[in-house]
Amino acid sequence: MSYTEIHWTLQAAFPVLSVLQWLPLAMMPLVMMQSSPKAGMRVAMASSFMELALVAWLYMQFDTLQSGMQFAEFSSWLSYHAAIDGVGLLFILLTALLLLMVLIYSTTFGHPLKRGELAMILIIESALMVQFTTLNLLWFLAASLVQLVLVGFLLKQRSTSPQTDLALSRYFQFMAVGLLLLGLGILMLGWNHAHSLGVWQFDLFDLARLKLPADVRSVIFFLLFYGLAIRIPLFPLHGWLPLVAEHGTVAVAGVMLIGIKVGIYGLVRFVFPLLPDAVTQWQMYVMAFATAGIFYAALLALLQRNLRRLLAFAVISHSGIMIIGLFSLEHAAFQGSVLLAVNYGLAGAGLLFMTGMVNRHAGTLLLDRLGGLFDRLPMVGITFFVAGLSIVGMPGTPGFDAAHLVLEAAIMRFGALPSIAASLGNVIAAGFLLFAFQQAFLASGNHRAPVLDVKPVTMTERLLATSLVAVLLITGFYSEPWMRLVDASLRPLSALFGHQG
Repeated sequence: MSYTEIHWTLQAAFPVLSVLQWLPLAMMPLVMMQSSPKAGMRVAMASSFMELALVAWLYMQFDTLQSGMQFAEFSSWLSYHAAIDGVGLLFILLTALLLLMVLIYSTTFGHPLKRGELAMILIIESALMVQFTTLNLLWFLAASLVQLVLVGFLLKQRSTSPQTDLALSRYFQFMAVGLLLLGLGILMLGWNHAHSLGVWQFDLFDLARLKLPADVRSVIFFLLFYGLAIRIPLFPLHGWLPLVAEHGTVAVAGVMLIGIKVGIYGLVRFVFPLLPDAVTQWQMYVMAFATAGIFYAALLALLQRNLRRLLAFAVISHSGIMIIGLFSLEHAAFQGSVLLAVNYGLAGAGLLFMTGMVNRHAGTLLLDRLGGLFDRLPMVGITFFVAGLSIVGMPGTPGFDAAHLVLEAAIMRFGALPSIAASLGNVIAAGFLLFAFQQAFLASGNHRAPVLDVKPVTMTERLLATSLVAVLLITGFYSEPWMRLVDASLRPLSALFGHQG
C-alpha cells in the first residue's frame, strides 16, 4: 500500500489555511501606513494575535483520531495544495506563538522596530505558514527562499556587532548552498515524474505514487537531506550558527533561525515519505554523523565563554538527538523527534530571550564578567533555568517524554550503544547549561570584574518570562494532548517502514 493510499485527505469547507498564509501579508500595508513605529507595532501585534487565535480554532476543530491530512485546499492553475496533519498543526501553533512573543519582546528595545522591519516579520510569518501547510515542494522552496532572505536582512538591520558582516556572509553562504541543494533535489523529483508520466509535477502525493529509479534515488536523497540539514543545523553543516548567534540579533531572527525547526519538518513531510528506500539505505551513516555531532558540539559548548555561542552549540548538539530519533524509523521515535523539535523551539526561545535580557541589563554576555545576577534578575534566572532543564529533558518539562520516546526507540532499533551515546551527550549538555546558569546567575563576582550597573527588568519582560515558564511547565506536565495530536498523523509514515504505531 502506497503512502498516498494510507494518507488520504479531507477537503476544507472554509479556506482557513489560505487565511493563515495571507493574513500577515494583508496586514503589512496597514503597518506601513501608520504614522509611527509604535502604531505599526500595534497593528503587527493585532495580526499576530489573530493568527494565534485562528490556529487555536484549527486545533479545536482538528480530529486527532484521523491519520490523514485535514483542511485541504486545491488550486490547479497555481499548483496550490495545502493541508495539515497533527505534525503541521503543532508547528504552525509554535510559529504563531513564537512570532507573537518576538513582537512583545521587541517592545522592550531601546530602539523600537521600524515599520519596514515589522513588515518583514509579517512576511516571514506568512512564509513560515506556507512552509508548514503546503504539500507542493516548489511552494515550500519559494517560501523558504523568502523567509531566509528576509531573516538575513533583519540580522543586518538589528545587529550592532562590529563583526556583523562576517556573520551575514557566512549565513548567506550556507543558506544559499542549502537552497541550491534543495532546489536541485526538487527539480530531479519533478523531472522523474515528467520522464514517467509526461508532465512535471511537484505535489507530495503525486510524487509519492511513483517509484524512483535506484540510480538517482540516493542522489536525490542527499540533495534534499543536506539542503535541510543546513537549516536544522546538523554537524558538520553547522558553521553559520555560532557566528550568527554571537554577532547577530537574538530577539528578532534568533527565534526564527533556531526555535522553528523547518529542517526537521521538511524531513518528516517530504524526504521520508518520498525516499523511504534511500532513508533505510543510508540511515547508519546519518546516525554516525548525528552521534559524532552530539559530542562534538557538547564539548565545544563547554569551552565557550560567550553565552550566545554556548547556546548555539547546545542547539547543534541536540539536533543530533532529533536525527537519531528520526532515523531510528520507529513510530515512537517519530513522535519523540517531532515533539523534541517543538520543545527545542519553546526552550530555545526562552534561553534566547533571557540571554537578550542579560545582555541588555548587564551589558555583556561574557561568562567571565557575569555573576550574581540571580539576586538582581531573579525572574530571568528562573526562566533560563527552566528552559535549560527543558532542553535536557528533565521530568516536568516537554522534553522529558519526547527524549524518552527517542531513546527507547533507538534501543529497539539499534541496541544500547546509540542510546548510551545520546544519553551521555545529553548529560554533557546538562553540564554546560547548568555551568552557564551557575556562572551567570549564582557565582560570586569577587574573582572577576563584576557587572555593577544592572538595570531592573520591566513589566513586559517579567510578563514574557512568566509566560514562557508557564508554557513550558504546562506542556511538560500535560503532554498527553500533544502526544495524541501527532500519534495518528505519523502512522502513515511509520507504515512505510514496517511499523503500524
